[in-house]
Amino acid sequence: MSLARNTFVQTAMTLGSRVLGFARDLALNARFGQGPMMDAFATALMFPNLFRRLFAEGAFAQAFVPVYGKVREEEGEAAAAAIASQTLSFLLAVVVVFCILAQLVMPWIMPVLLSAYRDDAGVMRLATWVTQLTMPYLACMTMAALLSGILNTWGRFALSAGVPILLNVCTIAPLLLIDDKRDALVGASVAVTAAGVLQAGLLWWGVRRLGVPLRLGAPGLSKSVQNVLVLAIPGALAGGATQINSLVSQILTGSDAGARAVLYNADRLYQLPLGLVGVAVGLALVPRLTRAFVARDDEGARTTLDDGIALSMAFTIPAAAALIVMPFFIIDATVTRGAFTSEDARRTAEVLRQFGWGVPAFVLAKVFTPPFFARQDTRRPMRYAFATVATTVALGAALFFGLKGLGQDGVVGLAVATSLGAWVNVGLLSGTLAREGTYRIGPALWGRLLRLGGATLVMALVLGVCAWNYRLLADLLWRKEVAILAVCVAGLISYLAAAFALRAVTVADLRSALRREPGAPGAGAGLPGGSDG
Repeated sequence: MSLARNTFVQTAMTLGSRVLGFARDLALNARFGQGPMMDAFATALMFPNLFRRLFAEGAFAQAFVPVYGKVREEEGEAAAAAIASQTLSFLLAVVVVFCILAQLVMPWIMPVLLSAYRDDAGVMRLATWVTQLTMPYLACMTMAALLSGILNTWGRFALSAGVPILLNVCTIAPLLLIDDKRDALVGASVAVTAAGVLQAGLLWWGVRRLGVPLRLGAPGLSKSVQNVLVLAIPGALAGGATQINSLVSQILTGSDAGARAVLYNADRLYQLPLGLVGVAVGLALVPRLTRAFVARDDEGARTTLDDGIALSMAFTIPAAAALIVMPFFIIDATVTRGAFTSEDARRTAEVLRQFGWGVPAFVLAKVFTPPFFARQDTRRPMRYAFATVATTVALGAALFFGLKGLGQDGVVGLAVATSLGAWVNVGLLSGTLAREGTYRIGPALWGRLLRLGGATLVMALVLGVCAWNYRLLADLLWRKEVAILAVCVAGLISYLAAAFALRAVTVADLRSALRREPGAPGAGAGLPGGSDG
């Protein structure tokens, strides 16, 4: 399939997951607000989400796909399946041991993670218990990561993009069906692990339907496993720089009651365009780039990257503008209800605004990293990730405590540092590619990006006027939820009209992007229940 088609498959399935995830967040905030129970649940999801974003949403798959794909091409299906089986058995054993150890030491870790409630024994016990309940999800995501990589190599994207829907369906149910708040929180935590089991099981079924003979056996550090880990571990660390930063930020917010919930809500909203566009484009790029580099098709690789940047920025730049121009409108109109107040929305909005200007960088990092992975170069992205983490942690801690000392919200400082760190990472990745002559943005693409920026400016003016008259629109359109939908439609129409008027996008571009590549993987029948990738 074409890059655009693969991306649209990923985006469509991810959109369903994100919509349900947003529904889950609405239920969480309505039940718990931004208090200790919400802080406890956000803490319980911290480790699973870190590994889910590292593994299930692309970084591990980006590192594993070239290794598996190369063995499959050079040595055949049986050799590739053997390496996948050995790697899965080893990684699963390591992560299961890690999960058990983490559960055992969680009573001592929790006062560090959630230090604002250190003197509240009830909150500490509850937060510890629900985090122990969610820890097995890590093992499930390790398995899902490798299975997703296999499916993506075969050109099947729909199933791996769609299974996260199960997490949201499972966790929503206890929040709606259980009356007692504490029991609902425990039920939602149990549901996280149950969803992981279902996700891994469905992906295993999908791989077996392809005829890949995977087997779980005794873990061993064979030469094949060592070769995979040499590339996969640095690649996962490099691809997960944003998530490492998020982990540090959440530890800092543990010292401020309610701050963990603020960060959770802002993080969920700014991660939406990253999950829909950046991860989808990143996963779709890797198989295509791998083919180009193996064939020494430099022009094909450059065209692929041009397409990836243009496609991702066409979605991402307007999304970032909306987060910057109308964050309070977005949060108050959608989230404020029940225990979540407009004052909670106002606090979260400023954090979301500071994340907004970093969104293009988060997505561009997903585009600039695959050229390294496709050439099996994972060490330099890892070094750049560490440099980014160091910058973000140092600046984030300074701003967090500095703003708190001035009586301001320290979480805003964490958002500023995270966005700045993301741009540092993009500068290092793109600078290396340009310096080596592997890739640099040409005049034609710069022109298109400028035209996309012009279309986004038109949309931002429309959204700004609407945000200024938020209360009036909510009254005129009967409900605030209707108002936000109407404003989103108005913004989309203004953006598309301006994009076509400025020739940032043409009908010919859309036809070319959606054209199937001759001989590309995935041209055959898709998995049952899914679409071709």
